Amino acid sequence: MKSKNTQNKLEVKYGLPSEVLFCKICNITNQRPDSTNEFKHTLESKKTTINFNKNGICSACEHKEEQHKFIDWDVRDKELKDLCDRFRKKDGSYDCIVPGSGGKDSVYAAWKIKYEYGMNPLTVTWAPHLYTDVGWRNFNAWLHVGGFDNYLFTPNGKTHRLLTRMAVINLLHPFQPFIMGQKTFVKKMCNKFNIPLAFYGEMPGEYGSKAFKPGASERTFSDAGTGFESISIDPMQLYFGGVSGKELINKHGLIKNDLLAYTPLDSQIEKDKNIEVHYLGYYVKWDPQECYYFSVDKIGFEANPVRTEGTYSKYNSLDDKIDGYFYYTSWIKFGMGRAMQDSAQEIRNKKITTNEGKTLIKKFDGEFPHRYFKEFLDYISMTDKEFREICDKFRSPHLWSQVNGEWKLRHTVNKTGTDD
Repeated sequence: MKSKNTQNKLEVKYGLPSEVLFCKICNITNQRPDSTNEFKHTLESKKTTINFNKNGICSACEHKEEQHKFIDWDVRDKELKDLCDRFRKKDGSYDCIVPGSGGKDSVYAAWKIKYEYGMNPLTVTWAPHLYTDVGWRNFNAWLHVGGFDNYLFTPNGKTHRLLTRMAVINLLHPFQPFIMGQKTFVKKMCNKFNIPLAFYGEMPGEYGSKAFKPGASERTFSDAGTGFESISIDPMQLYFGGVSGKELINKHGLIKNDLLAYTPLDSQIEKDKNIEVHYLGYYVKWDPQECYYFSVDKIGFEANPVRTEGTYSKYNSLDDKIDGYFYYTSWIKFGMGRAMQDSAQEIRNKKITTNEGKTLIKKFDGEFPHRYFKEFLDYISMTDKEFREICDKFRSPHLWSQVNGEWKLRHTVNKTGTDD
């Protein structure tokens, strides 16, 4: 075991905490990054991370414990009914927007809003990079079995592939273009169809987001930690995949129109139209496993036929073939794999114990996602060797060490790291 002084001398990338800690309840690492403004994200960007209190408990666990102990869900139910009544259309036209992919969470949200609260939602979808077969079947079941109108937007494939490649090279963040588009898409659709109300699913507090204001239900861009209201909507002034819009246009052959799908709605338009976006998870209990059972019952939702690589479950984040590389690269940059994230949620929701979570992390965290690797590499025009070399460049020395040519975490929640 190395001393804390030795640990503090190691290079720390991305502004992460130099001392590695794990939540005493859910096992999540204190290296977990908070939401960020992706349009300002470059290699030099510094991360804010999840809060830990003086007792070693993370803010996500504090948030969940507050829900378990203090929230009167009957009061929240009335608040939601009052909100719906304020926007409800009497002529049967769309009165709210519910974004989603047809995954368990969007099935749960759309069904609740339409069939339990009597609204007329338009569901909207920012397409995945590469649909999985099971993801496409679930998407269609959401609409055709669940009974929802949908607007599916598929961004320019040539641009999306380039931005994804640039995001891997410059940020090791293969999901960034999807996140950027998905975050800006909903309010644009509110504007396009003159529907001033939209519902997201679970609250950022479920993940310990610092930017979210406790007790607040309405999502604003500043609450989500994206800061869109304070930035230009001109793509020439923004960053995509760690590269400025100006450079993408001048050096990579894009035109301004290629980037407009990703840019945020003008904040003045948002204010003029009084667009409100609320978290359904503020008003109703949100439990990912229960959302899965609910979606199976209502639309015949399908889980993966085999265990999802990197974790123990079969029903989370299964619609996009790029998903596994988002979680794997998070493990590389932050020492936080997919099993850690999945088990942390289930511990907070009292589905498994802290020790059971540790066992699952030890068994599955960091497992390489082989299943769609060739398609992923083809999508970003990269070789296996190039991708793995890029991964190694993004390992922070305070998290990783090499032992006999093999990369090992210095610290793990199971105390099996090289420096534990």
